[in-house]
Amino acid sequence: MSGIKKPSRTLVNIAGIVAVATLISKIFGLVRQQAIAAAFGVGAAANAYSYAYILPGFLLVLLGGINGPFHSALVSVLAKREKEETAPIVETITTFVSGILLLVTIALIIFAEPLVNLVAPGLNQTQGVTVAQAQTLALTKAIAIQQLQIMAPMALFAGLIGIGFATLNAADQYWLPSISPLFSSITVIGGLAGLAIALGGKITTNEYAMLGGQVLAIGTLAGAILQWLVQVIAQWRSGLGTLRLRFDFHNSGVKEVLRIMAPATFSSGMLHINVYTDLFFASFIPKAAASLSYAGLLVQTPLGIISNVLLVPFLPIFSRLADPKDWPELKQRIRQALILTALTMLPLGAIMVSLAMPIVQVVYQRGAFDKQASQLVASLLVVYGMGMFFYLGRDVLVRVFYALGDGDTPFRISIFNIFLNALLDFIFFKPLGAPGLVLATMTVNMTSMIFLTWRLHQKINGLPMKTWAIKIGALGGASVFTGVVSWTVSWGFQRVIPNQNLLTQLIELTIASLVGLAFFAFFATKLKLPEVDILVSRIKQKLGR
Repeated sequence: MSGIKKPSRTLVNIAGIVAVATLISKIFGLVRQQAIAAAFGVGAAANAYSYAYILPGFLLVLLGGINGPFHSALVSVLAKREKEETAPIVETITTFVSGILLLVTIALIIFAEPLVNLVAPGLNQTQGVTVAQAQTLALTKAIAIQQLQIMAPMALFAGLIGIGFATLNAADQYWLPSISPLFSSITVIGGLAGLAIALGGKITTNEYAMLGGQVLAIGTLAGAILQWLVQVIAQWRSGLGTLRLRFDFHNSGVKEVLRIMAPATFSSGMLHINVYTDLFFASFIPKAAASLSYAGLLVQTPLGIISNVLLVPFLPIFSRLADPKDWPELKQRIRQALILTALTMLPLGAIMVSLAMPIVQVVYQRGAFDKQASQLVASLLVVYGMGMFFYLGRDVLVRVFYALGDGDTPFRISIFNIFLNALLDFIFFKPLGAPGLVLATMTVNMTSMIFLTWRLHQKINGLPMKTWAIKIGALGGASVFTGVVSWTVSWGFQRVIPNQNLLTQLIELTIASLVGLAFFAFFATKLKLPEVDILVSRIKQKLGR
């Protein structure tokens, strides 16, 4: 093994690049979801897409996403090697992964119908529903089957995208991997725009629901292909490997990648199985699948940006500090990552909880998306907001284990969590409906984070968990008051201006959020946290220029 590569950019510079690029991608992703909501609301095409996308989307997030197992495993290995050692490793892994995922693609096409039956058994209901409801369910199922067949090749491209992300990041290239997801959004938005022009107001009718579903699926697949093409060109130009078939499985780097990748993929896959479990139960709740998708994106937009800002630059650092002699500094970096997670996720979660309804109305309520749909999505957003810190905190800790070459521990915890999530879904979904499914997921993430922290405490000779818990607990208390302040401001605004339009709702949301966040910022500075001091210092520097 060659000497460890030194990063050419500082942590702050990397975070800035990733933040801007990811923000652009997330904005386009949100616009895409707004377009889907306006065109189809929570109707058959949108619900079908939620079911059909679960397997291709699962693979795209699992294998092709930044911070996914492919990304984490490859960066952990490539960050320790020189550039000339990269191509053989990347080409061998690409050959191996492509062969497997090509078979997966074929299986998805052939077995589309039984897979949809497995994912959404509620679409087969015939008893206890009206004739109109039964027809809607049958239409939703037919659309979902066709969408899954169209999007099946995303399985192959997901693996290639994930490998490309990791290769470019390990070579200190962050802009392109972070911004490339916007291409997927652009193709979907373009397809829906063309459909709206062609059909006009008829786009929301069941008569054209099948066509709408086809456009959604084709746009999604085209976006994945375009995303891969853009990054693979950059990869080739940088000399980081091509699509050449290579079977160098005796390479020590290849062995190390596979040793981390296999359990990491299973571990992350187990987490996404929880998403399948949620949709399994959601198929028995009218309009729940599309509503979960809309609410989930509202959380994933800020969460994804901050996740990439934290995890993308931290993962190579964790990897470089994996040696026991570097563990004191590793502990400091873990603390820094968790405190930054709390500083960002806790106040944002409080805003999501306290301002759920105005957020949903401003973002989605237009076209086919009515007030009833807003109320349903807002109820889900409340619970999602409560769990934002646990979601990202879990991811931070998992990446530490990957950096230490331990994919087994997250895998074992994920196995336990599958059964826990299924049990909680079963307990919660009848009395609480769709929000109960989100509550189950939040509980699982919280439990997972506790187990991971305790195991890491044992693994690296102790963590100052009590000190960390006090700091994070104080920030949690501040976030509760942040939510109360934001809700109070919003309530007062609605008393002054009872008849609101989009502009007044946006003003209300902005003022209430800023007042709440200002309260949190004031409290956080009083804790004298180094992370807060660094952030404030940099903001002052920017404003002083």
